[in-house]
Amino acid sequence: MNQTNPADGAIPSAEPPSEGGAIPSAAWQARVGGAVVLLAIGMGWGASHVPGDAGYGGVGPGFIPWVCAVVLAICGLWLIWEARTGGYRNAADPGGQAKADLGAFVWVSAGMLLNAGLIEHLGFILSCTLCYVLAVQGLRRAAKQAHTLSGQGLLKDLLVGLAIAAPVFWAFTQFLAINLPGLTETGWL
Repeated sequence: MNQTNPADGAIPSAEPPSEGGAIPSAAWQARVGGAVVLLAIGMGWGASHVPGDAGYGGVGPGFIPWVCAVVLAICGLWLIWEARTGGYRNAADPGGQAKADLGAFVWVSAGMLLNAGLIEHLGFILSCTLCYVLAVQGLRRAAKQAHTLSGQGLLKDLLVGLAIAAPVFWAFTQFLAINLPGLTETGWL
């Protein structure tokens, strides 16, 4: 990777410096661990704001978020320790493309955001099907597949999305009695 010297007046590269190959340097590895610790602190802060009294067995609604925050903090500290004591050992070359495929990222992100925004209006089955179709479009674009928006392929994605979302909806609403947003009041759509 080209690293330029800031003293020469050039702007340094934003890419993580590597010690050889595509594996980032130990300093970048430690920064990843630090970011994980910061995320754990944010999760702990959020968990401290979960209301509720202890329920069955003294476990309340804030228990699992706290467990996740603590485990994430331990993982982050472990990543920092690994980076500071020689770097990630036996790390394989990540391979793949040198840069992220932003178009694919937009398709997948749009699927998740539209699912979150439309689930109350379209119901669980249709919004999750839309999420599936858009996410698959993004993954196909990332894999450089041809004819991603062809009629037959789009119909297949739609049917597969329905075949995944409908049984999940029915299992949760009919068998587990968990309320998910539906399109009708019958509980079947």
